[in-house]
Amino acid sequence: MKKYLIPLLLLVSVPLAAFNWPQDEIMSDSFYSYFGQLRGGTISTSLIFANTSDVRAADSGKVIAVINEYDDDSSFFPSALGNAVILAHSSGNLLTVYGNIDGEMLSNTVYTADTIKAGTVLGSSGNSGWQQGRSSLEFQVIDTKNNTAVNPRVLMPRIGEELPLTLSGITLVSKTGTRSDLLIQRTLPSGLYRVYRQRQAVAIPYRTRITINGVIIDDITYDQLIQDGMTVCAAGRKNYPREVLYPDERLQLLGEVTLTPGKNTLGMTLTDILGKETTSAYSLTIY
Repeated sequence: MKKYLIPLLLLVSVPLAAFNWPQDEIMSDSFYSYFGQLRGGTISTSLIFANTSDVRAADSGKVIAVINEYDDDSSFFPSALGNAVILAHSSGNLLTVYGNIDGEMLSNTVYTADTIKAGTVLGSSGNSGWQQGRSSLEFQVIDTKNNTAVNPRVLMPRIGEELPLTLSGITLVSKTGTRSDLLIQRTLPSGLYRVYRQRQAVAIPYRTRITINGVIIDDITYDQLIQDGMTVCAAGRKNYPREVLYPDERLQLLGEVTLTPGKNTLGMTLTDILGKETTSAYSLTIY
């Protein structure tokens, strides 16, 4: 078995590359969980597929690790990945990680071949990792040079419509932790606020944007997740760790804003990976 200790949750600029689908091409609205979603108390660096299928190399690459769920003694790769294969690719500094593979269906090729061609079957997706429900292949793209996890969907073909994004349950949280539901409270003291929406169970916006009186104040993107020290973060006007991005199971951060006395129009925009926008705005009185 090939096995090396390499950083995995390490995931700055999105590399210019293109990958094939790691399993049969599926519609954009049929994933089990999007990259960047809250999952197991962390920000997920994986794109998780819903249906079992043969798992194929997304590009030609070198096998640098095979992780076995039960008999692997590496503490760096916990069984959250289940059985997994990790490939290094010639297009820059990219690794692809294929997690949650059925142990009985792992191909002998991953143990015997140093280099695997694009499209080679690595095994079949199963339920060996920390998965729930219909979740299946857990796919990651890691840029080791820039220490980022890249959203796999940036690099793969897109088919069909996106899941609709919603702007509901808009809540402002002050520096002291006071929560204000904008459906019932529009008069607020001045100060710094974090703006949240109600989190969706599967879909994550590709970008969230906050404006005040038409001026962009914060802009969080999900083309990649960065590692700040030992913490995985989404990048906006600052790096936002999980506890800020997802303070609980219900809320997702849209951005931070400083509200000053007077009339303020708070604008919010969600953009999906195809560029479709969902917008909303609230008129606030700040004292």
